[in-house]
Amino acid sequence: MARTEGRVDGRTARAERTRAAIVDAHLALIAEGDLRPTGERIAERAGVSLRALWTNFADMETLFEASGRQVLAQQDAAFQPVPPTLPLRQRVAEFCAQRVRLLQLIAPMARAAQLREPYSAQLHRNRLKHIARVRDEVEALFAPELEMAGAGRDQLLHALIASTMWPAWSMLREGLGLDEEQAAAVMLRTVTALLLNAMATGLA
Repeated sequence: MARTEGRVDGRTARAERTRAAIVDAHLALIAEGDLRPTGERIAERAGVSLRALWTNFADMETLFEASGRQVLAQQDAAFQPVPPTLPLRQRVAEFCAQRVRLLQLIAPMARAAQLREPYSAQLHRNRLKHIARVRDEVEALFAPELEMAGAGRDQLLHALIASTMWPAWSMLREGLGLDEEQAAAVMLRTVTALLLNAMATGLA
């Protein structure tokens, strides 16, 4: 029995290594600029057969799901919570600086997802997970200011999320051609203005 269990455990470990190699290959190709890597390219990069790729992943949607989990794990590793007890301007500055770091981290994957999301339910679900994480962070970090916004609370929350997600960052960097420092300054100005204006309106 122990020998059989050892063989099963060995097969499981090999399958996990193969899956990890495929996900790593997928993300590496995207990071290098191949935003729509084919199964053949991914398998070649992972050092596995095309048959092994599709044995471990039923289709591209299941690969997108696994790759999305890996990207979220990378973000988790880079994430450093901003203390909610800091003064407002310091909270805004640290929040925006962190958003810039994380957006730069996921930039290649975000560009790739933009190309395929209209045809991929899984990529849409992946994006919703990123939005939910930013929502949770904004609600925790700026809870007093959101409360002070009164009836405009939800509008302020949505504006803060939208202005610090990938589409806004892509517009600053790629649409307007700003460098990272310039784009970060615009984000900081936008978030500061949104909070201060909403607080003033809510208290009026």
